[in-house]
Amino acid sequence: MTAASQSFVNVGERTNVTGSAVFRRMITEGRYADAVEVARQQVENGAQVIDVNMDEGMLDGAEAMRTFLNLIAAEPDIARVPVMIDSSKWEVIKAGLKCVQGKAIVNSISMKEGEDQFRKQARECLAFGAAVVVMAFDETGQADTKARKVEICQRAFRVLTEEVGFPAEDIIFDPNIFAVATGIEEHNNYAVDFIEATKVIRETCPGCHISGGLSNVSFSFRGNEPVRRAMHSVFLYYAIPAGLDMAIVNAGQLDIYDDIEPELRERVEDVILNRRDDATERLVDIAEGFKGQKGKSLEKDLSWREAPVQKRLEHALVHGITEFINDDTEEARLEAERPLHVIEGPLMDGMNVVGDLFGSGKMFLPQVVKSARVMKQAVAWLEPYMEEEKKRLGTVDVSNGKVLMATVKGDVHDIGKNIVGVVLACNGYEILDLGVMVPAETILDTAANENVDVIGLSGLITPSLDEMVYVASEMERRGMKQPLLIGGATTSPAHTAVKIEPAIRCAPVVHVADASRAVGVVSSLLSDDEKDNFVTQTKARYERMRESRAGGPPKPRLPLAEAREARLKLDWDAYTPPEPTFEGAKTFKDFDLATLARYIDWTPYFSAWDLAGKYPQILKDEIIGEAASSLWRDTQAMMQKLVGESWFQPQAVVGFWKANADGDDIRLGTGDVFHTLRQQMVKDNTRANFALSDFIAPKGDDWIGGFCVTAGPQAEEIAEEYKAKGDDYSSIMVKALADRFAEALAEYMHERVRKELWAYAPEEDLSCEELISETYRGIRPAPGYPSQPEHTEKETLFKLLDVENRIGVSLTSSFAMTPAASVSGMYFAHPDSVYFAVGRIEKDQVEDYARRKGWDTRKAERWLAPILNYDPFAVG
Repeated sequence: MTAASQSFVNVGERTNVTGSAVFRRMITEGRYADAVEVARQQVENGAQVIDVNMDEGMLDGAEAMRTFLNLIAAEPDIARVPVMIDSSKWEVIKAGLKCVQGKAIVNSISMKEGEDQFRKQARECLAFGAAVVVMAFDETGQADTKARKVEICQRAFRVLTEEVGFPAEDIIFDPNIFAVATGIEEHNNYAVDFIEATKVIRETCPGCHISGGLSNVSFSFRGNEPVRRAMHSVFLYYAIPAGLDMAIVNAGQLDIYDDIEPELRERVEDVILNRRDDATERLVDIAEGFKGQKGKSLEKDLSWREAPVQKRLEHALVHGITEFINDDTEEARLEAERPLHVIEGPLMDGMNVVGDLFGSGKMFLPQVVKSARVMKQAVAWLEPYMEEEKKRLGTVDVSNGKVLMATVKGDVHDIGKNIVGVVLACNGYEILDLGVMVPAETILDTAANENVDVIGLSGLITPSLDEMVYVASEMERRGMKQPLLIGGATTSPAHTAVKIEPAIRCAPVVHVADASRAVGVVSSLLSDDEKDNFVTQTKARYERMRESRAGGPPKPRLPLAEAREARLKLDWDAYTPPEPTFEGAKTFKDFDLATLARYIDWTPYFSAWDLAGKYPQILKDEIIGEAASSLWRDTQAMMQKLVGESWFQPQAVVGFWKANADGDDIRLGTGDVFHTLRQQMVKDNTRANFALSDFIAPKGDDWIGGFCVTAGPQAEEIAEEYKAKGDDYSSIMVKALADRFAEALAEYMHERVRKELWAYAPEEDLSCEELISETYRGIRPAPGYPSQPEHTEKETLFKLLDVENRIGVSLTSSFAMTPAASVSGMYFAHPDSVYFAVGRIEKDQVEDYARRKGWDTRKAERWLAPILNYDPFAVG
């Protein structure tokens, strides 16, 4: 499997006025709110980068680019993916670069106007820290043959890396995907030229990436979507292993390669690979018959049972079938000289196929986890025979390496860590999972005693970031050499580069974004041939990140006094605060799981399995729909048992207290105080600089609510039972469902609060979809989330609600909740209350917050580290 196949990136193409008539109308008519929704849909449908193009004759391209990019920057679910600024006009690209938060990609620059202009544009991109798409285009025109593509890209690479100082990994070559099957003989080899050139460019320009506009290859068959989808899938099937690791693609125009109707696939391959002189004519002959069809068929039968046992084992592993695995494993054992050879031979061969399919985007995470279940069942069948053999021959190590994994001290979330462990185990690594809330000393002592090859740290909440820095510093003190992997929802390459890597010099540190990257990273770190180059490139990338952060000033923020002056100013004299039906805390138990299930938002559930897309549309997605549907069927089967047998025992506690705002504090009638944080960002619109205290009246009889809900501890017990049986698939599923039930209970209780317990919206009648989209009155923000990103406020909330005594949920030293499937937060009833992100804050607010909390400034900086707009170690 190539490095490229480990991390293929889909670039969403629908936010492009030249490629989408619908998007163009939105922009030309000034309907930017609708245009933002197009970007959101692209991300929800799996785009990992969004391509933004405003090149339209009737538009002021620069102004349109600025407006649109500023709008999507304020949308967290869109802003989490990089933006590709796409324009043929340099002034439009520069306008976009000035707006993008984080790293942008410029599409494109080339040498068509000579090297001087090319260097000038490249240096400007470098100054903005942007990556660049470099077109295979020089003074004599676009490259069409393999030789021209290679020549131009190699020349551009030398100029960029040796003369401009451009990082190789920020160079994305586009060697031009041209249409095939046009009827012109000279065009027949265009796809082959691209694929072969891609391989040479990746080999001779180390560190670079390769991209292309996928839809170009099928342009001859416009209007025949089934054939175009098949052409795209076949092209990617051959181009990705050659080194293509990025493409501008409509996810709806891809089919799963193995599901393309066999005759169509063969004739498309003849065209893409230029295997026959009459390939175009043969494809045209059958193309008309596929119009209006999906162009694929699936046969589900037992014909695979007639294959040799090695192929049967491979089929069972790839398709996650456990029905025959014991019989087939026994047959393979009887044919083998030793039981160990069954693992080293057909079982590992099958798992290698799984790894290749996963890496090339033809299998997805739930399928891989099901494959691991089959593998474990087969190994469990062989274990008694292997134990018997060990007594005679001694232990034989068949592992590719030993990886220790742990969720750090104070943190209890482990679904992502467990998934990474399963994926690594599928690729022959021995996993030593220490679980959750593991102190640094335990992690490092175990790593030394067990002689592990790699240490992996996971964390979900922001305090875990500091704990990871501490683990790294302890590794440095002990002189430990094992590579350190960093992963989890709050981690990032930037934090790893700026905070963690400087704490350890004796071992490499690598941030791992998700499960699909883990195998490639660990393989490189443990490879004698690849390790030095991989570590050198990673260190260089992190060093550039540190230089980039140090090189430019942070975005300006308002002084705290000005931000407070720009607070939300409500007409409190015209507002009568609603009074809840009780004061203090009440406990709620005996929930019907079937009722709660109706409140589940399923989209995050699929996301937990690395399947990006909105439910229920994800079930029909052209790329991941089959995997999502299979997961959905298995999930519903478990839901029937879970609900029917009452696996979980959810509980909730809700409280209401008299409250008034005092600046940025909320003072309760009990004498307790909630401390809130205020936005200090400079806004170019009329919106206020919010703090949560803005939604509470400064005087009079206002109220605030609080809650904590949990799915109960049963999920962790049931998950461990599944794990002990070797069924990681079901174990992960139980934990993921427990999270969904906790969120569903939070939704259900909030509805009861609005309609019954606080009763400020007794006539509310919203569908589940409307609840999920938060169309109700009031909000329920949680400490640790964007509206109140500081976790220690949970301490006051838990004391007021007496959470641990009432429903058994406790706080760790880092203020994570245990059981992990728990949710807590506050209730605000004012009709103008909204969710918002505090964003980055300045030192004046940190000092003010520390004073209000009774902390010293350094303690406040530690807890507020993720949102500081300055380096606390470089100030004062």
